[in-house]
Amino acid sequence: MAKSALRLEAIRLRKQGKSVRDIAKKIGVAKSSASLWVRDIILTLDQAEKLNSNSVKGRLRGGLKGALIQKQARMKREVLARKLEQEEFPHLTNREIRIAGLCLYWAEGTKKSRSIVFCNSDPDMIIFFIKWLKTTFNISQVELKCAVGINEAHKQRETKVKNYWSSLTDIPLVNFTKTSFKKYPLRKIYENFNNHYGTLALKLSRPGRIYNRVMGEIYGLTQAINSPIMPG
Repeated sequence: MAKSALRLEAIRLRKQGKSVRDIAKKIGVAKSSASLWVRDIILTLDQAEKLNSNSVKGRLRGGLKGALIQKQARMKREVLARKLEQEEFPHLTNREIRIAGLCLYWAEGTKKSRSIVFCNSDPDMIIFFIKWLKTTFNISQVELKCAVGINEAHKQRETKVKNYWSSLTDIPLVNFTKTSFKKYPLRKIYENFNNHYGTLALKLSRPGRIYNRVMGEIYGLTQAINSPIMPG
């Protein structure tokens, strides 16, 4: 079994409350390796007590409680932060979408071939890019060509991957060009293998309509950086 697969199995067993010793014995690795792989897994108090015949007492129990409390506090902070940001941005104006889209394209888009091409693996970025084109330039999904890029290990999942991106973007499958399969071996086995969808490249069919405007507005942003910041 590959080392990455052993690590995933060790993590799975630890989440079930197995001891490091038992995990190492079951998967056939050194105890030190098993310990390293599962060190970030926090056991519940019940699991920890089951690993100790005399139950977990004193400083060890306190340490576990502290770890659980810290984890719960961190999760609460993350939820609160998301809620506050949603209140900060209840909606975006067309101008805000325009500027945010320019920054996104400035960072991730093609700029030197007189084409409008955006490639990313983040579904939210893909959706926002399409919204930017529609809102700012009145360009619809049917004017975009799509190309999936993914490791050749996922070749049998090609239909599923294309359907995923088509459903997400509302771009018909007839607009998808040949998939680009990356020909390099996977050195690891990933837990989310069947939920991996590679990257999606979006290419505007007739980029000449907006290319100069996009590049000009990006240039305007670069100049505005050195201008005084307006309040508000």
